[in-house]
Amino acid sequence: MLEREQKRITPLRIGYLAIAIAILILSYWQSELNFITLFQGSGNIGTYLIAYFPPDFTYWKTYLGDTLVTISMGIWGTLMAAIAAIPLSVLASGNISPVWVVQPTRRFLDAMRAINEIVFALMFVTAVGLGPFAGVMALSVHTTGILGKLFSEAVEAIDPGPVEGIRATGASKIQEIIFGVIPQVIPLWASFALYRFESNVRSAAVVGIVGAGGIGVSLYQSFMSFEYQKVCAILIILVLATGSIDTVSGKLRGWLV
Repeated sequence: MLEREQKRITPLRIGYLAIAIAILILSYWQSELNFITLFQGSGNIGTYLIAYFPPDFTYWKTYLGDTLVTISMGIWGTLMAAIAAIPLSVLASGNISPVWVVQPTRRFLDAMRAINEIVFALMFVTAVGLGPFAGVMALSVHTTGILGKLFSEAVEAIDPGPVEGIRATGASKIQEIIFGVIPQVIPLWASFALYRFESNVRSAAVVGIVGAGGIGVSLYQSFMSFEYQKVCAILIILVLATGSIDTVSGKLRGWLV
C-alpha cells in the first residue's frame, strides 16, 4: 500500500501541482481580490439595498408582459439552437466524423461559445434593429455553440453496439446516425436543451439591456432613472418566473434521463 502511494507521488505530478498553485496565486493577484475592502464596504451595500424597498408594482402588468416576451425569447433562442446543434454535434463527434471535419467544426462551436450573448445582441441590433428578434438571434447563436459541444460529447459516449449492428445490415452512414445514434442520445439532448432554456431566460433579460427586447429594457430604464423600487419589482417578477421554469424543467429532465 505504501509503495503504491509512493508511485503515485511522481515528480511530474508535483510539477503539475506547483503549476496549479502558481496559476491560483497569479489569478488571485490579477483579479485584485480584497476581501477586507469588501467587508469594510458592506455598510454601503446595505444602504444601497434599502433604496430598493418597498418594491413598486405600479406597472406590474407591463413588467409581466415584458417577462412573457423574455420567456418567449428563451424558448425560440433555445429551439433554434437545438435544431442547429444537432447536425453540428454529429460533425464534431470523433466517433462519427473524420478528423478533418471534426476539428474545424469544434473550432466553429468554440467561437460561438466564446463570444457572449451581449456582443451578439449588439451585432444583431445593428442588423435587424431594436426588439426581441435581435435577442432571439443572439441567444440562438451563443447557445448553438454550447449545445453543439454538449450534444457531441453525448454522441461520443454512446454504445457502439447498435451502430455496428445497423452497419452490418448494409445501412448508409445517415441511417446509422438516425437509427443507431440518435435514439441513444435523445434523452440527454432533451435534458441539455431544457437546462439551456432555463439559462436563456436569464440571459434574455440581460440582452434586453442593449435594446434586444424583453424585461431587460424596462430593467435598464429603471436603473438609469434611479427608480430602484421599480427595479426591485421587476427583479421579483423575474425571480418568480425563473423559479417556476426551473421547477417545471427540472421535473421534465428527471423524467427524460
